[in-house]
Amino acid sequence: MRIRGLVALLAAIAAFAVGASSASAVLTAPAGQPPGSNDFGCRPSAAHPRPVILTHGLSASGPLNWATLSPRLKARGYCVFAPTYGLNPLIAFLGVPGGILPMEQSSREYAAFVDRVRAATGASKVDIVGHSEGTVMPRWYLEKLGGAAKVQKFVALTPLWRGTTLLGLDQVRDLGAQFGLAKPVLDLLGVLCGSCSQFLRGSDYLNALNADGEAVPGIEHTNIVTKYDELVSPYTSGIMRDGGTNVVLQDVCPNDFSEHGLVAFDPVVATMVENALDPEHAQPVRCG
Repeated sequence: MRIRGLVALLAAIAAFAVGASSASAVLTAPAGQPPGSNDFGCRPSAAHPRPVILTHGLSASGPLNWATLSPRLKARGYCVFAPTYGLNPLIAFLGVPGGILPMEQSSREYAAFVDRVRAATGASKVDIVGHSEGTVMPRWYLEKLGGAAKVQKFVALTPLWRGTTLLGLDQVRDLGAQFGLAKPVLDLLGVLCGSCSQFLRGSDYLNALNADGEAVPGIEHTNIVTKYDELVSPYTSGIMRDGGTNVVLQDVCPNDFSEHGLVAFDPVVATMVENALDPEHAQPVRCG
């Protein structure tokens, strides 16, 4: 029984990582930087005084996640930055992109990157646009590393503030705990993917973040979710309960079938992001 439980728990949680990788690999990752991003000579304009930091999801990268949104924001006059974080050197030779390290560790990388952007651009604050892991990883930076004082707006695409119950992985984890299996299995998985188990509903990571609520005081939150999210289950995990503006994509465009990965490439969502960053010059959202 214990051996079967061990195998089931390891396989089930690994399935989440595989699923996330498949969803994020909508496009082949281009080499180098996302178009229009990471120009440390960029100076914010009066119209867009805060740099925008695009923050990718699990097993993605800056070039993969933001090939569409980065050049679009750049063309609209923003200083755009898109780091790749959380690379695990133990499996880098397999071509696995970022977001793999424990999110507490990635958040320290992220904090250093934000400070570098602020120093280079002269901006006192930045705005964040995050996708998937790029929504919950920055929260550690905001809440535990003093980042809230350096961020004005946080636009979250397919967030999972309360985690996911995908394939019942949270229940498998809890079942394994009854037999003393959960910790050794999670430790084993953590060698390869330290963040994977942190996405599950009821994880220590999410419990620590949500102990004092989901919205970060002082941050202007916008949360954009899709009913067709196959990885964040239920998709309503991304609807913030205690603050912010919550948008269900299909409430605006009923025939938009973008799922977890495609949201980052959807022009409808791109308009929503732009409107959240600059509500004073909001444009009509055109479905199609």
